[in-house]
Amino acid sequence: MTHNNYYDVTQWHIGNPYKDIGEVINSIILDIKKRQTATDINNGGKPGAVIYIPPGDYHLKTQVFIDISYLKIMGAGHGFVSSSIRFNTPAVEWAYLHDIWPGGSRILVDICVHPGDEEHAGAAFYVKRSGAPRISSVAFENFCIDGLHFIDDGLGNNDPENSYINGKTGIYIASAQDAFRITGMGFIYLEHGLTTYNSDAMAIHNNFIAECGNCIELRGAGQASKITDNLIGAGYKGYSIYAQNFGGLLISGNNIFPRGASSVHLSGVVRSSVTSNRLHSFYPGMLVLENNCAENLIAANHFFRDREPWPPMQTYDNGLDDAYGLLHINGSNNSVIANHIFRNY
Repeated sequence: MTHNNYYDVTQWHIGNPYKDIGEVINSIILDIKKRQTATDINNGGKPGAVIYIPPGDYHLKTQVFIDISYLKIMGAGHGFVSSSIRFNTPAVEWAYLHDIWPGGSRILVDICVHPGDEEHAGAAFYVKRSGAPRISSVAFENFCIDGLHFIDDGLGNNDPENSYINGKTGIYIASAQDAFRITGMGFIYLEHGLTTYNSDAMAIHNNFIAECGNCIELRGAGQASKITDNLIGAGYKGYSIYAQNFGGLLISGNNIFPRGASSVHLSGVVRSSVTSNRLHSFYPGMLVLENNCAENLIAANHFFRDREPWPPMQTYDNGLDDAYGLLHINGSNNSVIANHIFRNY
């Protein structure tokens, strides 16, 4: 059913959203493209559409491919609950837990990833478009993307659910884009939560991205974007926030908790701000500036270096010695001002 470019995945006539929401959303996008063909009529053209995901559990076996602008995919709840706590609780105690799985408008990523697959193969949402102009104004809002399980990493730990490895990504944006919005989302148990390339004016705001191998990765290059007011915590092998070759990036108001290999990792980033964040880590290298980062402001952040208190995770770390530093800076003309740095051991 459609109404003025509004789609409900549970009312669409092709596919079963509970068995494969990817098939359903791809069919809806095809319908939008068939109906919206004119680019310039009466000072208007292709308005895009909203795809609504009501609360529920929706398996995704088919990757969603997005190549149209002005698309908003929205749910009714980010649905986060800690899967790590549950997987590190004896199974005999699960019957006494109030909640077992994440909830809200929840997408269960059931894509099979094989060794040698391309980087984007395990992504629930794959965004790519060539030509001009860049794909613009796509929004993901208020639903959960759940990678379900991690797998054995082959390192002999016999501890698959704590490996942070499964080849799955929540949202993968491969081509240059403008004015994307990622807001109110929940990402959990994905090797990569959000991976983007060549972002311009992107807003990543008010999300819960945790228990992922890597949470936010801005790759390639980019400018004039913001990562604000998020709750973030990656695994010991990956990045909580990573940005590459960026200019004008604002990282502010985030609560970045353990146990990422780094809290904020910037590579070749210039004229950007990391301000008013709370960073809590169990490892050295909380803030890393490398590859000639320049003219950045690092101010009014709270850095708290702690020891891992939780027995299931005490055997893991990021492989760095304390001599590496809590803040590790390689660059020029960076200002590090009025930060609170505290160690609790």
